[in-house]
Amino acid sequence: MNWTAMFEPMFFTPFVTGLLVAAVLPVLGMYLRLREEWLAALAFAQLAAAGSLAAAIAGAPVLVGGLALSGVAATAKAWLAQSGNNGYAILMVAGWGASVLMLANAPLADHLGHALFDGQLYFTDASNLWSMAAFAVVGALLMRWLSRKLLLERMFPDFFRASGLSAARYHLAFDLLAAAGLAFATASVGVMAAFTLVFVPTMIAYHWGRSWRQSLSIAVVVGMIAYVVAFQIALTQDQPFGPVLVVTMVIVATAAWILRKLASGKLRRNPTRP
Repeated sequence: MNWTAMFEPMFFTPFVTGLLVAAVLPVLGMYLRLREEWLAALAFAQLAAAGSLAAAIAGAPVLVGGLALSGVAATAKAWLAQSGNNGYAILMVAGWGASVLMLANAPLADHLGHALFDGQLYFTDASNLWSMAAFAVVGALLMRWLSRKLLLERMFPDFFRASGLSAARYHLAFDLLAAAGLAFATASVGVMAAFTLVFVPTMIAYHWGRSWRQSLSIAVVVGMIAYVVAFQIALTQDQPFGPVLVVTMVIVATAAWILRKLASGKLRRNPTRP
């Protein structure tokens, strides 16, 4: 593999854009998984894709359409949460159906559709990079404010309510943040790659982490390493990025599961081990 290829001018902007995505999405995924709402990430991504396609057909900026529709989903999420992941599944299939219908009736949007669903990261430009970088900075600042509130509400709900805090306020703020992050990510790496970066690193981190901070670190490291490997494979083998990242993540998840089983087996064979 040519590890220097990703630093060539043609590929450097897509590489850095995706690297930011791989660092940001696992963090958002940790809080979605904390609330057992990880399927909402796929709903946000699918609706962001539908909004992007609608904007392209209407001649409006693609990112604006993606942000708008995913933001609507985030606003409706409090009501949808009453039905658990069922509501998110309905949003997900609705976004997929709308996207396919738009592609079938607007052939000019076909190129964008492939980029959104196949994850053609190499076609991203400086606008995607700066949008993602700005989101990463704003998101980091907002999460400094939100993190403690979200953890407190989940771990100690009685104390949270006794403090007079509004869970709905913090949930909405985080949901809008997550929807925006997934809209930006979908425009860069595609729907399934964005969802995979939310889902797989956090699944691994929840099993391996011994504290919340350690789990966050594990999720980010797993996401970024898998991304770099997938980028290199897709680039050198001339493959679409999204499917390569998804397959890479599946392999990483399988390897983590095997290692965990082996580790638990050793502990059972050595019951006196401290």
